Amino acid sequence: MNAYFYYFYNFMRSIFENLYNLAIAFKDCVLGILDIQFYQKLANSYYKDLSPLGWIAYIITHILIYILIALVIFLIYKGLKVLFRFKVPVVKYEQMKDEVVKLKREIMKANYEKDKILAMKISEMGLKVNEELLELNPELKEMYSGTADPDQMTDEEIAAVMIKDTQGEVAEDKLQEDTVAEETKTETVVTGEYRFPRLSGVDRFYLAEDYVPFEYNKTITLEEVCINFRNFAASKLHLYYELEVIKQVFATFGAAKMLILQGISGTGKTSLPYALGQYLQNPSLICSVQPSWRDRTELFGYYNDFTKKYTETDFLKTVYEAQYYDDMKLVILDEMNIARVEYYFAEMLSLLELPQEEERYVSVVSSHAENDPAKMIDGKIWIPSNVWYVGTINNDDSTFAVSDKVYDRAIPIDLDARAEVFEAPETEPIRLSYTHMEEMYEEAKQKYPISEEYLVELDKLDQYLIEHFRLTFGNRILRQMKAFVPCYVACGGTEIDGIDFMFAKKILRKFESLGLGFIRDELDGLIIYLNNAFGEENFKISKDYLLRLKRMSGSM
Repeated sequence: MNAYFYYFYNFMRSIFENLYNLAIAFKDCVLGILDIQFYQKLANSYYKDLSPLGWIAYIITHILIYILIALVIFLIYKGLKVLFRFKVPVVKYEQMKDEVVKLKREIMKANYEKDKILAMKISEMGLKVNEELLELNPELKEMYSGTADPDQMTDEEIAAVMIKDTQGEVAEDKLQEDTVAEETKTETVVTGEYRFPRLSGVDRFYLAEDYVPFEYNKTITLEEVCINFRNFAASKLHLYYELEVIKQVFATFGAAKMLILQGISGTGKTSLPYALGQYLQNPSLICSVQPSWRDRTELFGYYNDFTKKYTETDFLKTVYEAQYYDDMKLVILDEMNIARVEYYFAEMLSLLELPQEEERYVSVVSSHAENDPAKMIDGKIWIPSNVWYVGTINNDDSTFAVSDKVYDRAIPIDLDARAEVFEAPETEPIRLSYTHMEEMYEEAKQKYPISEEYLVELDKLDQYLIEHFRLTFGNRILRQMKAFVPCYVACGGTEIDGIDFMFAKKILRKFESLGLGFIRDELDGLIIYLNNAFGEENFKISKDYLLRLKRMSGSM
């Protein structure tokens, strides 16, 4: 056993000697580094031999060394500060603990006073407290009986009550709901059971026994609609528009579900669809697009998991309500390109392209609830056909460029100048049904189809564009043209002007995305081709547009 003790002694002695030597070496290292006298003697032995350049290097070396030492000391200080940051003295910890208990006691006192007031209120009403609810929380029961005073409770009892605080709040909330239900049973039934309160309100309004549908004007023609609307806007609203623009607007409604009004500020891009809503006695919905719009929730809203209700937007309510009436309805997307249209309106662009109207359903929620709106099917809402969408666009540095995907599905109209003021006869608004409008549009398409002569010329023009510009009409554009031109003729326009308008707005617009400097010489050839094919007196819109593109290419 003695041999083991000698071994253990020598073993531990070796360890401590090495640790001692390490400490001495560290001390000598630190003292050696901080030995200022040695540095002074060293400097004195060399300073006579230093050249000016050597003195500069000497000074820079010492500055860098001092900075390095200061940085090491700073890092050590920060490390120690982080190490001891969360160390709280025992005395301070006890003080914090006492403060927490004190705050809990104050909360209990406040709840105690509130519960006493509630108990007195229930007694005055002649109601009995629900014993089952009070059994959920014994402390709450004691408070209602007046036996639990927070000032008389120990810290442990307070802690126990705080642990059960959630249960107590649940019981209390339910008790208050029962009390309110006794006072206003009807209000609870109306507002407390629906995930879609606004849409359910629409159901109640239109399904009420006393609701009477409107009577519509079913004798007016498209041309009369255009003239009367222009006179109404001028006489009632003091808004003035060129009749040609009005014809283009109503012809667009017969060819597409989306209209884009673009141009400089102050030309009536927003006021025109607003005035049309007033004329139809069905005010247009104005949705002011915000730069932060990134997805469809900005238009359709979203389901709030916390409130268990759907956050309904005016857009959603308008689309849903349009299913109940036969009026024409306009939704204005004001400053629509201040955010990317392809983000927040992408789903609608796809739905509006579906050939079968009965397939235009948008999913709002993923599940079905018993009290969902009457016209909601499996969480989906139908996009009715009597709603048109009008987007206003300003092309400046604060907006995004609208992609071809949007332009192809819509028909753009340029408002580049204000119309002249004119005297208009007093004109009253009307009620115009979507059914009657569709009948007039279908009648126009049957009565005024594009002539075979112009269809042949358009086919040749398409081949010319492919050969010289690598652009083509496309099936969608040709389909829109065949729908727009007859409707435009029914509105009082001519066939050739309708073709000219669609060619300029749907085909020539694409030239802006091409390199104008490279196609400048080809523009003159296209103007000559249009003169030969359609006559020099026709296609004024297209020719003016080509001349403007030529001027733009010359200034580049």
